Amino acid sequence: MLTGRVAVVGGSIAGCAAALAVARAGAGEVVVFERAAGGLADRGIGLAVHEQRYAELEAAGHLGPAVPWVRLTSRSWIVRAAGSRAGRRVGALPFGFRSYNWGSLWSALRARIPSSVGYERGTAVERVLPGPDGAVLRLAGGREERFDLVIGADGYRSAVRAATRDAAVPGYAGYLAWRGALPEEELPGPAGAWARDEAATVAFPGGHMIVYRIPGPGGTGTSANWVFYTAPADPAHALSVDDAAGLPPSRVPEALTAHHRTVVDAHFPPYWQEVVRRTPKDATYVQPVYDLCVPRYGEGRLVLVGDAAAVARPHCGSGAVKALQDATVLERCLAGAGSWAEAVAAYDAARTPAGRAVVGLGRRLGRAQVQAAPAWAAMDQPALEAWWRRASEGEGTFGGQALDGGRRD
Repeated sequence: MLTGRVAVVGGSIAGCAAALAVARAGAGEVVVFERAAGGLADRGIGLAVHEQRYAELEAAGHLGPAVPWVRLTSRSWIVRAAGSRAGRRVGALPFGFRSYNWGSLWSALRARIPSSVGYERGTAVERVLPGPDGAVLRLAGGREERFDLVIGADGYRSAVRAATRDAAVPGYAGYLAWRGALPEEELPGPAGAWARDEAATVAFPGGHMIVYRIPGPGGTGTSANWVFYTAPADPAHALSVDDAAGLPPSRVPEALTAHHRTVVDAHFPPYWQEVVRRTPKDATYVQPVYDLCVPRYGEGRLVLVGDAAAVARPHCGSGAVKALQDATVLERCLAGAGSWAEAVAAYDAARTPAGRAVVGLGRRLGRAQVQAAPAWAAMDQPALEAWWRRASEGEGTFGGQALDGGRRD
């Protein structure tokens, strides 16, 4: 058991899971440094966890039935069709997921962290200074603290990743993701246009929008969570990596907003047009799609978890799963190692291939669904199934790999 002092940089989902993991592994002191002063629980975006990955993460102690969720069973592809308000269904595929509200999931993970763990809000880590037997964190205001191990859970602009020898940076995928959440009571009629357990995919030339129900803020009610992928009409209008966390409508260039409206008007069935139009502006934002794969998850006394290590395009359906799996494996490695070096090496060997696989899958799904999307309207059920097999098989696993590295049946 390694009983030294551990810092977790970043206090969102990945950071909370990592803090819980190292505390359970026996670390003598754990301190979380979260840049944001507050508001994490207010993030109302949705995420999904595959049923089989849920079972593993429940057994690992990171998820549980008390967190509000919505069961999803199928995913349909829909195209605009003359005379049809809800559009024509091209086909449907199994979609065994649990959907969550990001804020509720974060709150549940935060509540699991023991009181012995320090959690400092509004504390930015400006620089990480690695050494042979630990690392020093330089915090905003000049304060410095030394730790035996530093865990980077600080997302796509990770200060911990920047301190490694191969400080990779995210690369732009060439398209954007518009996100929104509409309370279920605001959905247009008829009520049967969209089944409760269905993830609907509105497909159009050059992209698609996936929409599924999630628990409302604080677990109250239900909302329609949608993500709309398309490339900007002019590549010059792309957003920078600094905007990858998302921009509210007030900060989105008018050219991008106009392109979004044009696509919705030209290609969406009337029902789905209304879903987008009725979504409150303060419940929408846009982000450029970036991805990243680091060559190592662990180096010296630094380890990376979640998006600090591998930023996969959202199509994989495994962003939160990957972060929770990283924490689960890190706990095992720390609990079973005789030295920090042994623990870091074991974690790196286990998680680097998993990160590489999910990033590769995200790139392939991005090409198949956005950058080289098929003629959706010409497809039928057999064609959809064949296309999905080609797009989703190979490196990586849709919904996340099994914790043991095996593939799902």
